[in-house]
Amino acid sequence: MSADETRTLVQEIEGHLLLAAAREEGRAAAARLTARLGWLTDTQRHELEGRFEEEYLALARASWRRTAERAEELRQDYAGRYRALRHRLVACCVLGCALLAATGLLALAAV
Repeated sequence: MSADETRTLVQEIEGHLLLAAAREEGRAAAARLTARLGWLTDTQRHELEGRFEEEYLALARASWRRTAERAEELRQDYAGRYRALRHRLVACCVLGCALLAATGLLALAAV
């Protein structure tokens, strides 16, 4: 199995685990909510818990999506800054080499 395939598999497993954890969090929150509503019938309780879980997952997915989008924006921003810094560093190195060469030529010309 290649490194890319392994990375993809690990990411898929992480996604499934994250989704399972969010589902469980949603179920637990729904159960806490419906436990306070003692007047609900069992059918109403199950329906409310199901809808609450769906809404909880939708909010979690939206949050994950926003986080991923922001991470991509930051990655692009930092990659651009890194490229600009690298270009400046190369330019400074070239300028330094040119100054050293010029100094060496002037020293040789003076001899």
